[in-house]
Amino acid sequence: MTMAMTASPVQRKPELLGQTVVIIGGSAGIGLETARRAAAEGAKLILTGRNPESLQRVAKELDALSTASFDATDSALLEQFFRALPSPVDHVMVTAGRPYYGRLIDMDFARMPHALDEHLMLFVNVARSAVQKVRPGGSLVFMGGTGSRRPAIGLGVASTVTIAMPALTANLALEIAPIRVNLIAAGFVDTPLSASLLGDDLEKRRNQLRTNLPIRRVVQPEDVSALAVHLMINTALTGATYDIDGGQQFVAA
Repeated sequence: MTMAMTASPVQRKPELLGQTVVIIGGSAGIGLETARRAAAEGAKLILTGRNPESLQRVAKELDALSTASFDATDSALLEQFFRALPSPVDHVMVTAGRPYYGRLIDMDFARMPHALDEHLMLFVNVARSAVQKVRPGGSLVFMGGTGSRRPAIGLGVASTVTIAMPALTANLALEIAPIRVNLIAAGFVDTPLSASLLGDDLEKRRNQLRTNLPIRRVVQPEDVSALAVHLMINTALTGATYDIDGGQQFVAA
């Protein structure tokens, strides 16, 4: 006589249950996918974005606690947003901002500070505001990149910001401890932002990456969101930079 044994699926408790996650830039791309994954882990969501229509659509989909539509690089509006947050929140992710491409010698000098503010000063301003709102042991998750680590014509600002972000992250992790601070450095990710930057060359770029990347596929927002949520959950991680580019920086891709 034989007895058949069937495996039952493992049940686990959602790992962000009862926690509040703020996503600055949460209405599209990586921010949106992180919001979806955080919600699946039981988190309550507070979402921001520049496009109020997209933001309201996402908020309805994910039953967000609240939303705010504003330009996160405006330090006064950012500070106002944090002041209005309930206390405490548990995690803040920042995906706002877009890369600047252009030759340094041709760049409008008045534009340069804003190009830097979109990333470096945004991170500093978020950290300064978060000190009063994020619970001890909670986290800040910043988005950076790997693609501009190699110097190239037209990448002067992007390269400078890319190299500075890990140092800024490590220093902020010390300064605002025990709040944790981590940086995700992504290569090409197949998002609406990437589509807007590449235009008609988007499919050509996808095919190039599928051929050249060691993983033989294009990195998706869902890949990055999995890492972002892990950085929120794992309370031993702080002050570090985590590359997620499918091996792009190691090959001619």
